[in-house]
Amino acid sequence: MTPLQERFRQVVRALQPGEVVSYREVARRSGNPAAARAVGAYLAEYGDDVPWWRVVRTGGWLSAPHVTDQRRRLRAEGVEIESGRVIGGVP
Repeated sequence: MTPLQERFRQVVRALQPGEVVSYREVARRSGNPAAARAVGAYLAEYGDDVPWWRVVRTGGWLSAPHVTDQRRRLRAEGVEIESGRVIGGVP
């Protein structure tokens, strides 16, 4: 794991139940705001180790290919979702 991926890991692991952020926000919090796509690649490779379902696309859109599982997990944490999108603000 690279140092940048380790920072992504720390950011995503720190997310609390019901807290939802965008890939861009994970990149920003990790100190590399231009690395949103790298966050997606990290989650695709190491997602089993972190609460990946708390990270969504810009605008609150759920992320393929695991939309059904992501929706189920977020709703279990009290997050409102409508038409594949988190309701409310998502940083």
